[in-house]
Amino acid sequence: MKKLVLAIAFIGFGGLAMAQTTPQDKQAKRAEMHQKFQQREHEHLAKMQKDLNLNQAQVDKIKALQDKRKAEMKADFEKNKGERQARMEQMKAKRAQMDADMKQILTPQQYDKWQADRKAKMEQRRMAMKERGAKMHKPMNTMAPDATK
Repeated sequence: MKKLVLAIAFIGFGGLAMAQTTPQDKQAKRAEMHQKFQQREHEHLAKMQKDLNLNQAQVDKIKALQDKRKAEMKADFEKNKGERQARMEQMKAKRAQMDADMKQILTPQQYDKWQADRKAKMEQRRMAMKERGAKMHKPMNTMAPDATK
């Protein structure tokens, strides 16, 4: 019995330790993601240069065009940031109101079951989104089926 309690305690503390992320960890991860993104952009541009037989002037113009588009997208993102925050707050308020209404309608057991079902569905959606994201980042075979023979 003591071993079981001790094992559960170690697992619990291990999970808590892993769940704790520091701002430095977030910065390091963000920097790593940024570096990977830049590498992917560079590889994509190199592939375009090879596949389309682009000269250096064309590559420079495409790079400038991509940089301009990226800057525009970032500006749009920042411009709409306040609106997004307001919508998120509005959704949180509606969700809280829905919870309060459901709590009045359902018995405590029914409410607990409803909450558990909702969390399970949310986790399913989260996993489906992760899978969809993983599928989107797989390299595509751009060669025609006959070209491989």
